[in-house]
Amino acid sequence: MNDLIEIGKIVKPIGLKGRLKVLSYCEPARGGGEALESVLVGKDIECVSSFNVRHIRVQRGSFFLQLEGVEDLETAGELVGQSVFIPPETLPDGEYYWRDIIGLDIITEEGKRLGKITAILPTGSNDVYICSDGEREVLVPAFADVVQRIDIEKGLMVVRLPEGL
Repeated sequence: MNDLIEIGKIVKPIGLKGRLKVLSYCEPARGGGEALESVLVGKDIECVSSFNVRHIRVQRGSFFLQLEGVEDLETAGELVGQSVFIPPETLPDGEYYWRDIIGLDIITEEGKRLGKITAILPTGSNDVYICSDGEREVLVPAFADVVQRIDIEKGLMVVRLPEGL
């Protein structure tokens, strides 16, 4: 279970029927967050309990959960301060966690090595990958027409650089 992804922290109960407000550690969902069927909740990754999700509503910066077995304010209150986790396979196809992207080698379609991704900048509209070869940094926008292929198993990202980069 050490490969679980922490997606948020429960900050408070909402209402009397056990709903929970969760501070999100994820970028705002693009339709995928509402599809969660179950989550794991616990103080840390080593000690979690599984809950089926009755209802989830994603809001910028947070989400609201209604979990099976959490039916009242008192039970919800006991979960405050605990983290919410999901297994890595929950991520939709074509989406990647930052931890999977950082460290990838970047090459152009022509085969020129640009370096490794050392960090990711969230800009609001899109992410920007910071790629370094040890001497210089290249900022690569995370656009579909720029990022041609990602192969996590090979540790590789193939890009088509915009003119001027």
